Amino acid sequence: MARRPLPRILSKDSAQIARMQIARSRELARTAADSATDVLQPLITVSRGLRLLASAGLRKWTGTPKDKRGPLLFLAASVVLVVALVPYGPLLAVIALMAAAAWHGRDRTPPAPEGPDDAQAERLRSLYEALVPYFSAAEDPAPLYAHGGEWEKAFAEHEFNDAGRVGHLVIRYPAYFPDGEPESRARIEQLLTAKAGRGREYHFTWDEEDNRLTVSVLPPLPTDIAAQRFVTAPGETVLGFTDPSEVQRTLPLGYGVEQRDVPPVVWRTGLRSTEPHLLAMGHPGSGTSTLLRSIALQVLQYGDVLIVDGGGTGEYACLLGRDGVLAVECAPAGALASLEWAAQETERRLIAINRARQAGEAPPEDTRRPLWLLLDRPTVFTHLAAADARKDPQTLLQMPLRHGRAANVTVAVAEQFDSAEALSRPVQQHTRARVVLGPAAPEQVAAVLGMPPHTTPLAQVPPGRGYARLGSGTVHRLQVPSTPDPYDDATSEAHRQAVLDLLPPRTAPVEAAPLAAEAIAAESP
Repeated sequence: MARRPLPRILSKDSAQIARMQIARSRELARTAADSATDVLQPLITVSRGLRLLASAGLRKWTGTPKDKRGPLLFLAASVVLVVALVPYGPLLAVIALMAAAAWHGRDRTPPAPEGPDDAQAERLRSLYEALVPYFSAAEDPAPLYAHGGEWEKAFAEHEFNDAGRVGHLVIRYPAYFPDGEPESRARIEQLLTAKAGRGREYHFTWDEEDNRLTVSVLPPLPTDIAAQRFVTAPGETVLGFTDPSEVQRTLPLGYGVEQRDVPPVVWRTGLRSTEPHLLAMGHPGSGTSTLLRSIALQVLQYGDVLIVDGGGTGEYACLLGRDGVLAVECAPAGALASLEWAAQETERRLIAINRARQAGEAPPEDTRRPLWLLLDRPTVFTHLAAADARKDPQTLLQMPLRHGRAANVTVAVAEQFDSAEALSRPVQQHTRARVVLGPAAPEQVAAVLGMPPHTTPLAQVPPGRGYARLGSGTVHRLQVPSTPDPYDDATSEAHRQAVLDLLPPRTAPVEAAPLAAEAIAAESP
């Protein structure tokens, strides 16, 4: 008997084709439902009217006193008898009943206003007048923008939210406007942010070919996503979550009994990664340490982690002695020794991999397990090393940064803006994955990411909120999953338990914490 072939796993192309077929089927079903609704609309209207008439008759009968129901029945029977005896009476009665049902079953929803009301028109006129100095020229014979001109010609589309504020706007602008210059774009975006309403995030889409600018109001990113096991492959790390229109992938998340899918920002590392190392910048309290903790909890499933904490606040004390955590160093001497070992380990892996390739064999098993170096505020050790005439620990990162991708070594650095100039040149050159968290000026965001975002930053943002750019890709809005220090008293019980559930078991007693504290006290100037 011939065996039936097993169903093969869907490839990326076949899965995309399947999604397209499902979307096409849904569109056909929606079109068929709309067509059926249009065809059956008279029957639906009459049925609704008959139901309303029957309800009205029932209410009339219920409200009639019992002593008057007999005469009412006699009157109804007399009317039915007269209608039955009159020529064409039943036909005329059915026609009258259908007409009454159609009248009572008609759609009574008030039609939506075709244009903006007076307040909305005044707001659009104010926007138009504010754009006149930027979109007009004295030598233009037929200016699209002029004081006292018609704003209807300049604004192709406009929508308002329930609060009467601009929610969507498509602006036409003249072809001579320098829309390719970042400075010119920034002036228009800043003006529209101020005039359309502060306190919201706007997304600007410039269409240079058709000379149109689309302004959209972005909904706030969810801040209630707790640390959890994400459905990712080895070598994929979830930095946070972004807008659905920016990525083509979603991850299922669990919120107790509630399940939902959110679009992630996935950072891919390994041999084929084009951005093997990460740099996160922010102000104090912006969430850079939270980002490193989230990365550590994810990579401990399949790799080893070495943490160097320059802040010295004990943000990573929960990882001490855990399985896969090689060390958590808070003292300059320990950080220097750990980074020296990391540089030597990177070199050893390179030599072992090279010898295996020359012999035509697979790389050794101890070189395949990923090694992660997580450094939080390493410039603190740079200042201490300069004061004590010691070696800067950042110089030891040159080997892992340059050759870490081939040796399966990944470096993630978190630093604050006030110490950005103290970062070494290799850190600035080889960290192609960039993250900016917390409130930051557009110039700071552009300096770190290499290009400004297409959205307007907010003055007040929650912790872990910012922007991310992987290599030469686009700039994404980012919200880091809540991964607080479980030993912090200000942490909620739900988030504390979520982090504790992700921690690996302890494999060694925690004895280095007092020694590290004594070393910090002894070596601090």
